[in-house]
Amino acid sequence: MIKTFVFFLLFGISINAAAQESAAKTIPNKSFYAELGGPGVLFSANFDTRFKKSLLGLGGRIGLGFVTADEVDYDPVSGYDYRRRSVITVPVQLNYLFGKPNSVNAFEIGIGATYIGKKLEILDYYEENATRVLGTASFMYRRLPKDGGFSWRIGFTPLFAKGLIQPFGAASIGYNF
Repeated sequence: MIKTFVFFLLFGISINAAAQESAAKTIPNKSFYAELGGPGVLFSANFDTRFKKSLLGLGGRIGLGFVTADEVDYDPVSGYDYRRRSVITVPVQLNYLFGKPNSVNAFEIGIGATYIGKKLEILDYYEENATRVLGTASFMYRRLPKDGGFSWRIGFTPLFAKGLIQPFGAASIGYNF
């Protein structure tokens, strides 16, 4: 009788522990990463998340970065005056991750915009009436660990402004949680 009681007690404890372990296991659908190039233009720190509890599917990103470029002033007497300035950039994107559910490989397609803190001559996008918002896109390979941890991305990230398309690239490293 005691053996049967101990057996069922241990069996119940093991089932409860397994249920708690599977319930506590979360899907690492959030990322924080540092990116060179891309929608942040020069450098940005970004937060990325999926809108559902999945590694794949629809999600978004927001970041904070900076870029150093020329600020151009024109004086009719002295001519053009160029000064190097660093300004803040704010990239925002919607993106979709494609891939197999149990794979660490994913492909990202995204579209968004980047706000630039001041009108600067960036990638030959300077005009007197230039906008401070660039359109962005992303076509990137992502390496996503299934259980969270170190991740990286690399890809093609064109920028758009005033009817112009600037081919651009990006590479980033980060952490999934």
